[in-house]
Amino acid sequence: QVQLVESGGGVVQAGGSARLSCAASGRTFSGYDMGWFRQAPGKEREFVAAVSWSDGRTAYADSVKGRFAISRDNAKTQVYLQMSSLKPEDTAVYYCAARNAYVYSWSALQYDYWGQGTQVTVSA
Repeated sequence: QVQLVESGGGVVQAGGSARLSCAASGRTFSGYDMGWFRQAPGKEREFVAAVSWSDGRTAYADSVKGRFAISRDNAKTQVYLQMSSLKPEDTAVYYCAARNAYVYSWSALQYDYWGQGTQVTVSA
């Protein structure tokens, strides 16, 4: 089991920045790809960004490319999502997720473990 706890959400003005953190505990952090997803009211949860275990490569949804940056610190077992140029449409609950990198292909969107989520509200 991997336990994930997000932090760093809150209310941000449009155009502003925020950084989300996700602390992982339980099984070893190594061997796990990490991702961020979000769910806005009345919408389905959607992929935001991912960072691989093997080589640190990253992937982003088109809607956040160039504005968000995902990173991980394996020594601290943390993953981060730096968000800039925030827009009201970025308002959502943001979830941290983890998956076994040896089970799923890099392009897959399946994740095994999820955090409880942290609310990000971008005011116009």
